[in-house]
Amino acid sequence: MKNIQIYLTILFAFFLLNSQSAQAQDTKQKEPEKKGWSKKAKGAVIGGATGATAGRVIAGKRGGTRGAIVGGAAGAVAGGAIGRKKDRQKDPQRYEQYADKNKKQDK
Repeated sequence: MKNIQIYLTILFAFFLLNSQSAQAQDTKQKEPEKKGWSKKAKGAVIGGATGATAGRVIAGKRGGTRGAIVGGAAGAVAGGAIGRKKDRQKDPQRYEQYADKNKKQDK
């Protein structure tokens, strides 16, 4: 039963991250290019799913749900931090725009 839960969690995360629809492109009109998910968001989702799975397995039968919650939260934070660092390295201009937007909302 434990193996089935692990496989289903991994399979769900795989399909969630790879669900992109193909669209035909018209050569006459060019729409603004969509950026998609940032590496921070992808890292948080992958880290959360992996952490929840690992937490569930490590906690065992007695504390499985609690272990999954704690592992998922820790994984999401760690994955988000790693993704944020990659965002900052890859596209500093986009990262600065995002950081400026958050600063304005905090005031």
